[in-house]
Amino acid sequence: MVHPIALGQLLPESLLREAVDLLVRLVEAAGALVIFVGAAWAFVQFIRVGLVRRRAETRRSFVAVRLSLGRFLALGLEFQLAGDVLRTAIAPSFSEIGQLAAIAAIRTALNYFLAREIREERAEVEQEADATSSPARTTDPP
Repeated sequence: MVHPIALGQLLPESLLREAVDLLVRLVEAAGALVIFVGAAWAFVQFIRVGLVRRRAETRRSFVAVRLSLGRFLALGLEFQLAGDVLRTAIAPSFSEIGQLAAIAAIRTALNYFLAREIREERAEVEQEADATSSPARTTDPP
């Protein structure tokens, strides 16, 4: 009968720490890349909207750009939080756990408020779209 071997017994802790450190850097780099791509995309859209759109459509278009940027930021923050969790996956000290808790609380609060703002902006855009797409009736049909 084969006994299960703990991962720490299979690999030396130093090798395991190096592997997790590499994974942390990859996940955090992915988060930074998502945020950078989102910011670059939003900047290009901002310029395009500012130069091309008519004045009546400009506000709605800017809100759409902000909503897209917000989605990129939220996703990037999730990657960053994943990196923080990975960092404390191997024999964390109480200090590291406390730091993770503080970082997680801050990033979760940022994500919460960002998601709330996205939801409110999306509702406002949909409300404006409904108001402009449905014709106003002056009299009810018989």
